[in-house]
Amino acid sequence: MDTGEILEIAAEVLKIEAEGILHLVDRLEESFAQAVQWIYGCRGRVIATGIGKSGIVGRKIVATLSSTGTPALFLHPVEAVHGDLGMIRGEDIVLALSNSGETNELNVILPSLRNIGTRIISFTGKTDSTLARHSDLAIYAGVPREACPMGLAPTASTTAMLALGDALAVALIKLRNFQERDFHRYHPAGHLGERLDVPVCEVMRRGEAIPVVHEDTPVLEALEEMSRKGMGATLVLGKREELLGIYTDGDVRRTLNRYPDVREVPMRRVMSVKPRTLSMKCSVAEALEMMERHLITVLPVVDGEDRLQGILHLHDLLGKGRIRFTR
Repeated sequence: MDTGEILEIAAEVLKIEAEGILHLVDRLEESFAQAVQWIYGCRGRVIATGIGKSGIVGRKIVATLSSTGTPALFLHPVEAVHGDLGMIRGEDIVLALSNSGETNELNVILPSLRNIGTRIISFTGKTDSTLARHSDLAIYAGVPREACPMGLAPTASTTAMLALGDALAVALIKLRNFQERDFHRYHPAGHLGERLDVPVCEVMRRGEAIPVVHEDTPVLEALEEMSRKGMGATLVLGKREELLGIYTDGDVRRTLNRYPDVREVPMRRVMSVKPRTLSMKCSVAEALEMMERHLITVLPVVDGEDRLQGILHLHDLLGKGRIRFTR
């Protein structure tokens, strides 16, 4: 078989699968809209279930729903009859997937689902099948033909079912007014990775948000500045506004050990001199690496002449336990 023949086969498969998806467009009915409304109003979760290739599609639908604000999980029908039905509650909605609608391993759990009281929505290519008859809503997911030349391996049918699941998820995204910031809440690792290359100048605190005192400032005033700005530290500037040092919560403890009365002690006597700094061109990744290597949580940001430009706290990056990078 030459290259031309292989490409011809591939093109034919893509045409058949596209045909299968387009076949569903004119066959969307009120049952689909009702399914979206039910899931939107559901107080529980969407429990997708199916076996074989339909089960794989179900897992993908669950992944898409979960990441876009609809709580969902996958239940294997065989595991269900061996105790996993216990994870389902009456307020859940079951999304059952079977092209034929006659999958024994799936249909055997339908009576139990009825007893639990959960609603059943099915995606099936046979609306007169056993699965369809035992569903509260049966949504047509059939295709004219499979791409498999023998018509045996699920190909176009699984693609169409997958697309129908995407349509369900996107309709719910619109209904929930799900925004980019919401998406990032469910994808912290990916979003953090995306933002690691951002320069620190985009996330640092500036101007009045920077805790700052001068070298002659008494400890008492420095403590007041630290409390106002809430960073657990203050930066110390010299007469030319150059960065001389930093005074942290740890320095406070050391000061109390050295001086009986700290109120009038000037900063130049108790500050930590020559603190570690970042340039404005450094990335968030470099800031995190420096903080971890030196076990510090606060970093001043300076320009090429060591003039103070901003300050960065670990919590500005990690949000006190949760990633909070948002645009």
